[in-house]
Amino acid sequence: MLAKTGDAVERSFDVVIERDEEGLYVASVPSLPGCHTQAPSLDELMSRAKEAIELCLEVEGLPATKLEFVGVQRVVVAA
Repeated sequence: MLAKTGDAVERSFDVVIERDEEGLYVASVPSLPGCHTQAPSLDELMSRAKEAIELCLEVEGLPATKLEFVGVQRVVVAA
C-alpha cells in the first residue's frame, strides 16, 4: 500500500514474526531478502523492524518486484 506524506511516499511491508529457542522475537520481511531483526518484546521488535526496513531500502532501494502476501502455512515433516 502507498500513501503520500508531504514529499515522501510511504510503503507498507509484510513482516513475518517468529520466536526463537531463547524466547526472542524474530522479524523478517519476505519482500526484502536479508532484512531481519530480533528483540525481546513485540513492541520493540516492531520498532526495530521499521528501522531495519528503512535501512534495507536505503542500501538496496525498492525491490524490483512487489510480492503480494497470501498467508502462512505450517508444514510438518519427519527429520
